[in-house]
Amino acid sequence: MLKNIPDIISPALMNVLMEMGHGDEIVLADANFPAAELGKRVVYASGHGVPAVLEAVLRLMPLDIFVDRPVLLMQTGPQFPDRPPVWDVFEKVIAGSDEAAHFKEFEWLERFDFYERTRNAFAVVSTSETSLYANIILKKGVVIK
Repeated sequence: MLKNIPDIISPALMNVLMEMGHGDEIVLADANFPAAELGKRVVYASGHGVPAVLEAVLRLMPLDIFVDRPVLLMQTGPQFPDRPPVWDVFEKVIAGSDEAAHFKEFEWLERFDFYERTRNAFAVVSTSETSLYANIILKKGVVIK
């Protein structure tokens, strides 16, 4: 056992976070996302939602301060023109984290561009999240002491 590690962070997810370097990206994906098809490495956070995983990851991983928008979302399609409520939850989680100062706004990617970015991501965390468009990419920064 270790202290001060959120319970939601599995050994596999901790390993991924530790192996990631500056500029690497991690995708936190909802239950509908084709994680196994697109991800080089897939870590499962079954039974958990993306906001809870996001909160835990941001306790451990810095966001990249060398890019304007280190947090990316998948744009909605014409079938779902409204802003998904989960995006407001993401904003609240980020605002309540130590990384709030490094977040100005989301970058949005069209669905297939998001998929392509996922193919190049360091890892995908597949969750049980049922909210639509609850997929988020985080670009890892450096630890500054």
